[in-house]
Amino acid sequence: MNTRTRMALAPLALVPLALGLLALAPQALAAETLRYVALVDGGKQAGQQVVTTGADGTTKVEFIFKDNGRGPELKEEYTLAPDGTYQTYKVQGTSTFGAKIDESFRRDGDQAQWKSTSDEGSQKVQGTALYQPLGGSPAGYSVAFNALSKRADGKLPLIPSGTLTSRKVGQAQVQCGANKRDVQLVAVTGVGLVPTFVWATTDANPRLFAYIYPGFVQLVEDGCQAIAADLEKQQKQAEGDALVELAKRLGHPLAGTTLIRNARVFDSEKATLGAASDVLVKDGRIVSIAPTSKKPAAADHEIDANGKVLLPGLFDMHGHVGRWDGGLNLAAGVTIVRDMGNDNATLQQMLGEIKAGTLMSPDVVPAGFIEGESKFSARNGFVVKNLDDAKKAVDWYAGHHYPQIKIYNSFPKDILKDTVAYAHSKGLRVSGHVPAFLRAQDVVDDGFDEIQHINQLMLNFFVDDKTDTRTLARFYLPAEKTDGLDLDSKPVQDFIHTLASKQVVIDPTLATFEFLHQREGEMSPIVADVADHLPPDVQRGRRAAEMNIPDDATAAKYTRSYAKMVEFVGRAYKAGVPMVAGTDEMVGFTLQRELELYVQAGLTPSQALQVATWNGAKYSRTLAERGSVTPGKRSDLVLIDGDPTKNIADIRKVALVLKGDTAYYPEEIHEALGIKPFAPAVRVMNSR
Repeated sequence: MNTRTRMALAPLALVPLALGLLALAPQALAAETLRYVALVDGGKQAGQQVVTTGADGTTKVEFIFKDNGRGPELKEEYTLAPDGTYQTYKVQGTSTFGAKIDESFRRDGDQAQWKSTSDEGSQKVQGTALYQPLGGSPAGYSVAFNALSKRADGKLPLIPSGTLTSRKVGQAQVQCGANKRDVQLVAVTGVGLVPTFVWATTDANPRLFAYIYPGFVQLVEDGCQAIAADLEKQQKQAEGDALVELAKRLGHPLAGTTLIRNARVFDSEKATLGAASDVLVKDGRIVSIAPTSKKPAAADHEIDANGKVLLPGLFDMHGHVGRWDGGLNLAAGVTIVRDMGNDNATLQQMLGEIKAGTLMSPDVVPAGFIEGESKFSARNGFVVKNLDDAKKAVDWYAGHHYPQIKIYNSFPKDILKDTVAYAHSKGLRVSGHVPAFLRAQDVVDDGFDEIQHINQLMLNFFVDDKTDTRTLARFYLPAEKTDGLDLDSKPVQDFIHTLASKQVVIDPTLATFEFLHQREGEMSPIVADVADHLPPDVQRGRRAAEMNIPDDATAAKYTRSYAKMVEFVGRAYKAGVPMVAGTDEMVGFTLQRELELYVQAGLTPSQALQVATWNGAKYSRTLAERGSVTPGKRSDLVLIDGDPTKNIADIRKVALVLKGDTAYYPEEIHEALGIKPFAPAVRVMNSR
């Protein structure tokens, strides 16, 4: 599914301030048009935005972005009040996955009111306050920068809630054609969970110059494309400096020995919970496990588990890691992520930072991304045209010690079998999506070791050699047709038997695909049970639907289809199909929801935990080092203030995380991100 399109550009709908374009104060307005281009894969244009400001003070925006066969199309119109905030605002169009967007806002004096397909409301507002569109085009930052420039306190109240702030963290002089421009890098906080870095102009009415999501997309003024790479390099350095400070503040080094007393250790190999034990670790390794004693071993540090459950660090086997993901992952007990597709240079940089200890992050197991060339291509990793290209990509990944490759939607089907065989000859596992015009059965026959996503599995029963699953059909077909699929039928049973007999691993990412039945105004099931812990703007964004669900009958059908997808996963597991737990969505919280869905599918809570620990290590080829609480292995450990072997929802009550020789308190991380903590932290005490 590739979250990098979904999450890097989803803020256009969920947090519109993630990008921005032209908006000037009324006194500075003059009729003009500005053009921006969105670049991917080292300079290929994947979208554009045209912003026209009329002499009457009305700004009109047309925005389109298409990558990986999907993306938003929006038309927006607004006027500004004298303080630079929205006076009137409206936007219409479609979201990344085709949901209808229709939103409006108006302020008359102290009365503000808004309406979208997901929510509506009104409130009294005194003084300056900026409406935060739920589904708008990327025009918000320019409006915000201009309004902020008029605020002496540097703070901009938001409607419905929150406060926006910004600070300058860098500057550059850039060459756009024959002109030199001064621009500044600004870190914006108050929207979402982490800062957003944006390039702005430096004039009296500042606006967006460029928005860069490192390794994925560069949105920059047309004519200035040549300097986008230099700006990205400088932005990476500025973000890196901020991340180093964050790692120092939230990580607590544990030199020497640490004794975890009176912990009930989860045996991930057998999926059982043991009696109270004392676990001794030293310099990032588990030294010993012994029954809890009144005369504990001496140690430099001590942790009183007080009967809490101790798990091995959790695996997220389907991530697309970013440098700011570490906090949410570690706070959820995720100590290792398998990256399933990334910009190769960006991922190599992250791997170096993690190894050097400068980035607060789970460890990462990389999967090499290989896509075929088409108008629908996802621009990650390598995009190939022929077998020679594919072999060169495999060689690069093998040479960089990747344990597997991931094949994607547009990969040429006529070279698939030979590519799989070549990867196997190099010792790499092969997983992926099912390339267009093939079925899941075909890729299994060609030697796939693993298949990603529940929709790719379900499409096996709904496509033929003429179905182009590079389009949104890969989402709408399973939503429409799974309801009518007989899971007891011979084709389904034969397919499950084949997966089991060949031990083809499935990575269903069930939680991610709950968007198939989420309706406008409903809280995303991923965070529904924890929404009151999240900042208000995040809650509001998570009520925005992604699918076009026009009526109750369609909603009921999609809900029934999704329920059958969950049932299919349970049946496959019970039939002996290997499974790993992945997300491909909001990090941390999604894995917790994923495990709940496995229990809903029929697994016991202990089996779900085994999938997220032992299976993760086994199929990422890290079992010698991780995946169980065993002497000699890394001390990647998670202390739970509850018993997730009985109630899987307790997996959210993370009290302490050890990643090697560093302790993290989820309570501290969540507070730093504006999240209400889920459990009080268990602190490390110095014994000497």
